[in-house]
Amino acid sequence: MDHKFEWQEQRTTTPDGVYRTLRAAILDGAVPPGGQLREAHIAGDLGISRSPLREALTKLEEEGLVVRIPYRGAFVVEVSAREIAEIDSVRLRVEPYAAELSAAALRGPERPRLLRTVEDLRRAVEENDIPAGVDAHLRFHGLFYELSGHRVLQSLWNGWETKLRLYLNVDHRTYTEDPHLLVREHERLAAVALEGDTDAFLRELAAHFPVGLGAQTKDQGDARAPRA
Repeated sequence: MDHKFEWQEQRTTTPDGVYRTLRAAILDGAVPPGGQLREAHIAGDLGISRSPLREALTKLEEEGLVVRIPYRGAFVVEVSAREIAEIDSVRLRVEPYAAELSAAALRGPERPRLLRTVEDLRRAVEENDIPAGVDAHLRFHGLFYELSGHRVLQSLWNGWETKLRLYLNVDHRTYTEDPHLLVREHERLAAVALEGDTDAFLRELAAHFPVGLGAQTKDQGDARAPRA
């Protein structure tokens, strides 16, 4: 059954308002990867014409969240375990540098934000709230890039974050196997980041998703999800 689209904020029929509504549904997992975005269905749900909807779909396509297939329609992109593993193989090299660059801010005024993401992750695990856990998980890692002051690093994370969110919203095995381990790993990552120990951060990060990195050499069907 198709997802029923509803306005997530004060109703606006502009392309930007439609874009935000569709984007929220995709990133929340309401429309899963591979799911079709049927124009007639969405236009009817939202009470809009096809014109702002098509502009919104074009923007989502440019962002990498939607793919359009001729004569078939628009679909939410599917993200493979291999693609996530390849992202993580690059993150393993650049995220310690982002942590190093952000260390001064994290030890100063931004320290509460980092610790709050760990607490949010712990709470989500205790309440078995997968979407909240994914959000806290990605906010934690995103802080290093955001606070690095390095525009290239920030651009890299912006390009990865939606793919990671799409993948983790679908593949919950990282939470069901041992969700408390995920919390402990982020506690250790936070501790070494606050100490400014880049080498220790690299070691902790490598331990954080070793199985996912191995997915690069496997077929998608055989690969387990990285902890991202």
